[in-house]
Amino acid sequence: MPVITCIDDLKRLHKRRTPKMFYDYAESGSWSEQTFRENSSDFDRIYLRQRVARDMTGRSTESRMIGQDVAMPVALAPVGLTGMQSADGEIKAARAAEKFGVPFTLSTLSICSIEDVASNTDKPFWMQVYTLKDDAFMQRLFDRAKAAKCSAAVITVDLQLMGQRHKDIKNGLGAPPKLTVKSVADMMTKVRWGLGMLGTKRRFFGNVIGHAEGVTDGSSLATWTAEAFDQALDWDRIRQFRKMWDGPLIIKGIMDPRDAREALNVGADAIIVSNHGGRQLDGALSSIRALPAILDAVGDKIEVHLDSGIRSGQDVLKALAMGATGTYVGRAYTYGLGAMGEAGVTRALEVIHKELDVSMGLCGRRDVTTLDRDILMVPEDFEGRWQ
Repeated sequence: MPVITCIDDLKRLHKRRTPKMFYDYAESGSWSEQTFRENSSDFDRIYLRQRVARDMTGRSTESRMIGQDVAMPVALAPVGLTGMQSADGEIKAARAAEKFGVPFTLSTLSICSIEDVASNTDKPFWMQVYTLKDDAFMQRLFDRAKAAKCSAAVITVDLQLMGQRHKDIKNGLGAPPKLTVKSVADMMTKVRWGLGMLGTKRRFFGNVIGHAEGVTDGSSLATWTAEAFDQALDWDRIRQFRKMWDGPLIIKGIMDPRDAREALNVGADAIIVSNHGGRQLDGALSSIRALPAILDAVGDKIEVHLDSGIRSGQDVLKALAMGATGTYVGRAYTYGLGAMGEAGVTRALEVIHKELDVSMGLCGRRDVTTLDRDILMVPEDFEGRWQ
C-alpha cells in the first residue's frame, strides 16, 4: 500500500492506473488552461497568520451546509463520467462521502444512475442537473431525485455552451467516448481498471439512456447531448426549474455579483462561486479571486460556497476564512477514486481534513465556524483593479 500524505500522491497514482482518456478528462481546462491553473495557484497568493500560545485543544471542523450537518464544510462536487475513473465510481465516492460525513453530489452525466447510487447508500445525497431544453426530461429527473430522497438539487448554470478542451478532442472523449486503436491500446495496459470495468454492468450514462426520449444507446446519446443544452437560458427559465423542485436548491456557476443577486431572487438556498474548474470560459478570474465581490453583494442573504481549485485542507481553510460557508472538491477526490477506488476517496477526504484541522489550530482557531480574515494575509490587489 503506497504512503499517501497529500493529494498530489493520489494524482500520481491516478495517472498511472487510469486510461489517459479519463485522466486527461479530469486534469484539463478549456483553451489555454489559464483559468484552470490560476484556480489553484491563486490560493498560493494568500498567506496564513500563525498564532502561538493559543489553546488548540478541542478543535472542531463540524459545520452545516444548507442546514445539513457536515463533518467538515467540504462537499464532493458533481463530476461527469466518474464511473469511468473506476468501475461503479459514483457509488464508491458516495459511500466514502457518507461514511466520512460530507455531502456527495451526483452529476446528471454520471455513469451510475440516481437509482444505482440510492440503492447502494443509506443517507441522502445531492443531485446536480443541467439547464436542458427538454421539460419532460427535467421534470422526470427532479422527480427521480425526490423518489431517491435526494436532500438538495444543484443546478449548473454555466454550461449553455461547451468550452473547448483540447485534450478531450484529441482523446476522442465525448458522450459517449469514441474509442480508437490508440485509446484501446492504452486501456489494455491498465489491468486493474480493465478488470473492474469487466466486472460491472454500469458503463453508460445511467441517468440519460432509457430516460431521455429517443435515447436508447450510445449513438442516440451523442445526438441528444449535441442538442440538449439550452443556449437561450435566462433567469425566468431557471425560475421554471425552481418550480419543478421544492427542496433545498443550490445554483452552481456564479462568477459575477450581478448573477449572484439574480440567483438570490429566484429562491436559491445557496450559490456556488465556480468557473466549472476552468473548463468553460478560459481567461476568467479564479473562483477564489471572484469570491470577495460576490460576498459583498449577497453574503449576508444567502449561503455562498466555493468550488474550483481546491487541492488541500489549507485551500479549504483559506476559502472559509475569506467568507465562504462551504467548499467543494472535484479533482481532489477524483484522483483518489482513479488511484484506489473507494479507499482513495476516503484517503483524499482524510488528507484534506487533517490539513484543515492542523492548519486551523496553528492559526490559533479551534472552531471552523469562527474562521475569518484575521487569520489571512491577502494582497491588496488580490481582487484586481480593473477599468
